[in-house]
Amino acid sequence: MYKQLKPLAALALALLMTTGCAARPTAAVSPAATDAPRKPVLLAVSFGTSYNDSRDLTIGAIEQALQAAYPAYEVRRAFTSQIIIDKLKQRDNLKIDNVKEAMDRLVADGVREIVIQPTHVMNGYEYDDIVAEVKAYESRFDRLSIGVNLLSRDTDYQEVASVITRETAAYDVPGTAVVFMGHGTEAPSNATYARLQQSLAEAGHSRYFIGTVEATPSLADVLAQVKASGATKVVLQPLMIVAGDHANNDMAGEEDGSWKKEFEKAGFAVEVVLKGMGQMKGIQDLIVRHAGEAISH
Repeated sequence: MYKQLKPLAALALALLMTTGCAARPTAAVSPAATDAPRKPVLLAVSFGTSYNDSRDLTIGAIEQALQAAYPAYEVRRAFTSQIIIDKLKQRDNLKIDNVKEAMDRLVADGVREIVIQPTHVMNGYEYDDIVAEVKAYESRFDRLSIGVNLLSRDTDYQEVASVITRETAAYDVPGTAVVFMGHGTEAPSNATYARLQQSLAEAGHSRYFIGTVEATPSLADVLAQVKASGATKVVLQPLMIVAGDHANNDMAGEEDGSWKKEFEKAGFAVEVVLKGMGQMKGIQDLIVRHAGEAISH
């Protein structure tokens, strides 16, 4: 009889073990696992550019610097120029969010803490639009803060003047004028350019000049100033985060009307430097600090 019961006992034990395993809860269905908080996001908002190489060297470099400085945050990208966004999608099948799309994605992903850091040079209409779009989502997050643009405080002007002169020190020699071309705006913040010019002058950089493509100081204004300086050579460089369409065409283009051609017509030797400010480590560092202020605000 003992021999007959032995197989039955083994079968009962096997059934008990199987039932026990089936009843054990798994991590996949654990509520605690699905309620884990999402990593906070640092959204880097740039105007954008369709020049892929410049985008990687400037906007990409800024984003990498932000990620390295704040590893607890996930750095994401958004552009404010819908024209550039559409061009990249059509030409390269590259999808980049505008601000609204980026904010909608953050909400859908369950992100609760968000820091917006613009890479724009100044507080123009673009910045106002960013603030307006982002503020509409304020109630959807536990915490939302917005960093300032590159040139926002007195110390920013002094630091940017120091960075751009340090980066171009090799050109700062007698007989050469270093001309930076900004975008320009109809907004009151266009005064940014005159203020930066003043910072350069106060620091003793008399061979540096700033103009704009779409406002004042105009190309004619800068041309007159450079002539009065006695320079015989001009070095042109963009006062923009990227070296994009304005830099490659309005500044460095070979067609009549470009800054390069107009200075050449006036008798100057011209050297073009297609380097966006976003490539400069000092500019990256300043944007990183602005983001840090927004994080700790």
